[in-house]
Amino acid sequence: MSKQNRMKLQFASVSENEAFARVTVAAFASQLDPTVDELTDIKTVVSEAVTNSIIHGYDSNPACTITIEAKIEENCIYLSIEDEGGGIEDLDLARQPLYTSKPELERSGMGFTIMENFMDQIEVASDVGKGTRISMMKRIQSKHALYN
Repeated sequence: MSKQNRMKLQFASVSENEAFARVTVAAFASQLDPTVDELTDIKTVVSEAVTNSIIHGYDSNPACTITIEAKIEENCIYLSIEDEGGGIEDLDLARQPLYTSKPELERSGMGFTIMENFMDQIEVASDVGKGTRISMMKRIQSKHALYN
């Protein structure tokens, strides 16, 4: 029997909700029985994407909404994190390690690099003035594969 499930979460664009989003997605992903490292990877990419939406997409405007959709199919989790904020002017530049559009906030500029390294697939779509959607997939290795 194949595993399939989905969820959708919407919340205000405030930094306090970053931890809420991270824990909620981790709880959803736990039904795949991920390793601690896999779960940490998922929590980290959610934190990065949500923080980017709050800081860069909305300039920390609490009146704005971030949407997370997660889907489980077989042994994979698919995540979509979307805002309707300012968008990214130069996507290629934004994906460069150490680049940040807000150096005054002492941001590391490693968000996209972290997401790319922790997930099996990542796609970023952004329209200036309309928002950004980050779509990611991670394949969860079965802990029980050694015994099959």
